[in-house]
Amino acid sequence: MEPRNQTSASEFILLGLSEKPEQETLLFSLFLCMYVVTVVGNLLIILAISSDSHLHTPMYFFLANLSLVDFCLATNTVPKMLVNIQTGSKSISYPCCLTQMYFFHFFGIMDSVLIAVMAYDRFVAICHPLHYATIVSLRVCVLLVGGPWVFSCFVSLIHTLLMARLVFCGTNELPHYFCDLTPLLRLSCTDTSVNQIFVLFVAGMVIATPLVCILASYARIIVAIVKVPSAGGRKKAFSTCSSHLSVVALFYGTTIGVYLCPSSVRTAVKEKASAVMYTAVTPMLNPFIYSLRNRDLNGALRKLVSKKIGSSS
Repeated sequence: MEPRNQTSASEFILLGLSEKPEQETLLFSLFLCMYVVTVVGNLLIILAISSDSHLHTPMYFFLANLSLVDFCLATNTVPKMLVNIQTGSKSISYPCCLTQMYFFHFFGIMDSVLIAVMAYDRFVAICHPLHYATIVSLRVCVLLVGGPWVFSCFVSLIHTLLMARLVFCGTNELPHYFCDLTPLLRLSCTDTSVNQIFVLFVAGMVIATPLVCILASYARIIVAIVKVPSAGGRKKAFSTCSSHLSVVALFYGTTIGVYLCPSSVRTAVKEKASAVMYTAVTPMLNPFIYSLRNRDLNGALRKLVSKKIGSSS
């Protein structure tokens, strides 16, 4: 039976990562450093790829988009948490909460799909090198990136509209450091079955399906690498793919725990720890993972930094 004459919450209280005041200074310093590294690292990769014509290839085009998405994903959640810790005010208005939730899912879906797209790109480059330029053409690149942007916008909008119809008439304390969907659903005093079904449907599309495609791509890649006659060639191919697999393990390992595991095994602490991994840690590590073993990208970064230093001096 639907509740009547109830007023939905006009704001929520974000309880944050820890409710102990003595830990907030440490958390502020830690996440400020992580966010600065995330911003600088991802923006450097975008600038290096855009400024070096040798990097205007499909692989680096996808990497630039992933860096942009990682930057936006971290910016959507971490600065608000830092402001809340610094000011001591943990409130977030209802419209701002829905907006944050929208962009979190928008960039989170983009992240998942782009990682799968990059796995497909590596599969074609290693398994079909002679046909790579034909298969991964400019038109295909635009479709592989533009399609997910439109899809993410549509799915995130549905999530937000479904959430906007709910009523929050009990406590407005959210045991999280940003407005995530699953903690919000627990606070609602109306029926959330439609939301929960849509969550599982979307999770299957944007988490399980890309993960299966990635695993299938890398199974084919491993078979192709094993057939390479030279040990040096095998080592180079494994080195190229290992960085991508690191991202896959970090990102999907944590998102599956939040959105596909049964609610009986999930706790607020586990959800917050997983959220830190895919909203702060993974976006921070991606620039290092993709650049440390990539000579072309390292060279472009050195040229960019030296050019900036030369122009400033």
